Amino acid sequence: MAASTLRIGWIGMGRMGYPMAERLLKAGYDVSIWNRTRAKAEPLAKLGGKIVDKPADLAETDIVFSIVAEGKDVEQVYFGKDGVLSGNKTPGVFVDCSTIAVEESVEIRKRLSDHKADFVCAPVSGNAKVIKAGKLSSVCSGPKAAFDKAEAMIKVFAPKGVSYVGEGELARVCKIAHNVMLGVVIQNLIEITLLVNKMGVPRHAFLAFLNNGVMGSMFTAYKSPALVNLDWTTTFTPELLRKDLDLGLALADEVDVPMPVTAATRAILQMHMGHAMLHKNPEEYLAKDFATLMETMALSSGMKLESENKQVPTGLE
Repeated sequence: MAASTLRIGWIGMGRMGYPMAERLLKAGYDVSIWNRTRAKAEPLAKLGGKIVDKPADLAETDIVFSIVAEGKDVEQVYFGKDGVLSGNKTPGVFVDCSTIAVEESVEIRKRLSDHKADFVCAPVSGNAKVIKAGKLSSVCSGPKAAFDKAEAMIKVFAPKGVSYVGEGELARVCKIAHNVMLGVVIQNLIEITLLVNKMGVPRHAFLAFLNNGVMGSMFTAYKSPALVNLDWTTTFTPELLRKDLDLGLALADEVDVPMPVTAATRAILQMHMGHAMLHKNPEEYLAKDFATLMETMALSSGMKLESENKQVPTGLE
């Protein structure tokens, strides 16, 4: 079916959802959008987005995408009061790009099946800057026929790569493992950056060396400006990272896989969140980027950090 005639429903206009839906609109898709705060979605009307008043208004679309914070939010927008399935119409395919627990996903799949609808898990890897650079990727699982229907659309917002890993909730497992690595890597990256910095190496110089070598990655490159210039513009919050570490540790406990490094990272992150209580406005501080963990680690290292005020490549140019 041509992009211009396919009807898409989109739920979620957060840091990720907005630019993802924007890419679909720019690609010529017919997209109807619901967001809890309507004003966040309204700018997309200029690109042809149809802003609706409630999720139930998406019931006549062909496929519904969602990207929200937690499993309970997915459940609410699908099955709750004024949810997509609160009326008599049912879209044939639901694609959820959120990061939620496996057991929550199992239950949602079962309830959608009762409505004769297919469910595709399609969590993504990246942030808003990655999306705009066209480097977002996605991992997907669910009925193969339903994935095939959605694949072209997923590739619009995840052109870096779309990996189908099998039936059921396997994509959830992959995304949780991905975010566990995210937490472990940022913790280690901060540790080694503070180590060399305290011994006299400018942070920007060390990170340039790291990013040019075999240990550099898209992640270490696009986090480097934050660590160099102490720019804590939010891409992902400490609270969301803690949630994902907890999900990973729960899965590991379930199948008897030891994850001592993850457990240590989780404990350090909790310490960081406790240190936030020392700030004048803890809630505002905890809403900043998870890279603020560097401030807690610097404090533990007896260091007072200052911005190096350097232009640092993000690797996304």
